Amino acid sequence: KTNLAKFSRMLQGQKDLVAVGHLILSELAPVVGAQQAEFYVLRQAPDVASARLRLMASYASQGHGAHGKEIELGQGLVGQCAVDRKKILLTSSVPESLRIASGLAQLTPLNVLVLPIVFEGRVRGVVELASVERFNPTHQAFLDQLAESIGIVINTIEANMRTEDLLTQSQSLAQELQSRQQELQQTNEELQEKARLLAHQNHEVERKNQEVEQARQALEEKAKQLALTSK
Repeated sequence: KTNLAKFSRMLQGQKDLVAVGHLILSELAPVVGAQQAEFYVLRQAPDVASARLRLMASYASQGHGAHGKEIELGQGLVGQCAVDRKKILLTSSVPESLRIASGLAQLTPLNVLVLPIVFEGRVRGVVELASVERFNPTHQAFLDQLAESIGIVINTIEANMRTEDLLTQSQSLAQELQSRQQELQQTNEELQEKARLLAHQNHEVERKNQEVEQARQALEEKAKQLALTSK
């Protein structure tokens, strides 16, 4: 219970999944006696079949270079754990190829525990732990309860990320709208200027027409005077 409270305080206010993964594994491994650990988060996709588990953090595992690798749902124990949403514990059947390495030695773990991270009935990630000792019932009970807290944290971070993305999109749309409004205002001013010029041209045409009409009337008058003179 003390450790659960400690993790709850530690995870409050976290905003980055990678940082959360490293923080969880570095603090969790000594508590449960694990020597290797990996933290996967389910990356959602529009197509459910395209969803992948992405390695976000690791502890004494394949190194930071492996971060970002993805596992399909149902692929290996990690993928199957995400599909079944059930804990998988390997005891006597741990493969010899799985080694816990240090600078001096390589050991085969006695237990490998694959733990689903579930929030509101949906898998949000998977934590895999390996230990040279056995995970006792207290360890497993602690991990089951901790998984719930991790699920809440993952959901909160992803919800905040979606909110920030939507806010960024909204700001981008607002800027684009403002730019369009400025363009429309400029176009409107240009149209007003053209309308003013057109009105001025119309006025000039009317004035010219009046001058032409006056000249025509003067010619008619002169023609009448010429006809009268001729008569």
